[in-house]
Amino acid sequence: MRESELRAVVEAVVRVLSDKGLLKSDCGCGPEKPAAAKPGASRKVEVTVGTAGKVFTPSWTSPTAKVNPPRALPQAGIAAKVSAKADDGDSDCTSAPGCPHCDPLSKCSESQLRALGADRIAVCHPTQGCSPVAKLVDHTLLKPNATQEEVAKLCEEARAYCFASVCVNPSYVALSAKLLDGSGVKVCTVIGFPLGSTTPTVKAIEARDAIANGAGEIDMVINIGALKSGNDEVVYNDIEAVREATRGRVLKVILETSLLTKEEKVRACLLSKKAGADFVKTSTGFGGGGATVEDIRLMRETVGPLLGVKASGGIRDKATADAMIAAGATRLGTSASIAIVSPEKAGKSEGGKY
Repeated sequence: MRESELRAVVEAVVRVLSDKGLLKSDCGCGPEKPAAAKPGASRKVEVTVGTAGKVFTPSWTSPTAKVNPPRALPQAGIAAKVSAKADDGDSDCTSAPGCPHCDPLSKCSESQLRALGADRIAVCHPTQGCSPVAKLVDHTLLKPNATQEEVAKLCEEARAYCFASVCVNPSYVALSAKLLDGSGVKVCTVIGFPLGSTTPTVKAIEARDAIANGAGEIDMVINIGALKSGNDEVVYNDIEAVREATRGRVLKVILETSLLTKEEKVRACLLSKKAGADFVKTSTGFGGGGATVEDIRLMRETVGPLLGVKASGGIRDKATADAMIAAGATRLGTSASIAIVSPEKAGKSEGGKY
């Protein structure tokens, strides 16, 4: 169901409840009481449906509504900058590590994050010494013959090195989510993989199923043929369908750059940004080519500073990883993760050519 359809249903339900007198006109917490309604007159209740399907009343959505101020944080500089940007109406202020407007909230302690309103915090404490690059790595195992024992090892390594996520095929999402429960490592999976040629409906259903099984991040492959045919509307609708199915989760859009011209890469990036994706990503690792510094630089220039850029395919050593990050990558997809973050402990990678 699309957001517009969901909004219509919610508004209809609210109107019926309001007409029956089942909704209070004043909860007692507002600064003023509304004027008394005329007997027998029905009143209109405005609601807003958020991107995750949550329903908000006008007191939450009105720009002039008064709300209780948050508790002060010990690190006042971070809170002040976030608050100042919010007051300015700057929708580009994300407080993420790559946000150009403010200090990252990642500098806050657990107690400070809870003071901001976070109710679920998972923190990964690495047991293996490694470089700071680990927090940018999606530890990947996507080969078709991957066994559950290999997936279990992948999750164990992700915990030990505190990688950003494990990236596995959809059939292993539930297992990975169970093995990583309580850690700060997310479960990422791939949708429409590796060809991208399934329909938007199938991709949306696949994404919803993955989220139900515990996926926190979704990497979808675009309709490559439609992009090369110049059918941008089909490409946009394809991404939008998965975006609607993944509200509240991170969505990365795989372009398969080795199959595209420069102009096609730019169009794919702009369509992904327009559809509301969180990242654009270079490759599946199975398309005959991988990430290049030139592609990462082009993608970063196209999407701007706030959208994530994931380099994947052929990243097998620290020098290559560092070059990708220098060019603008904010996430790395690789099966050679340990070799990258801790070269002295590296062994033979078993994740495939990804």
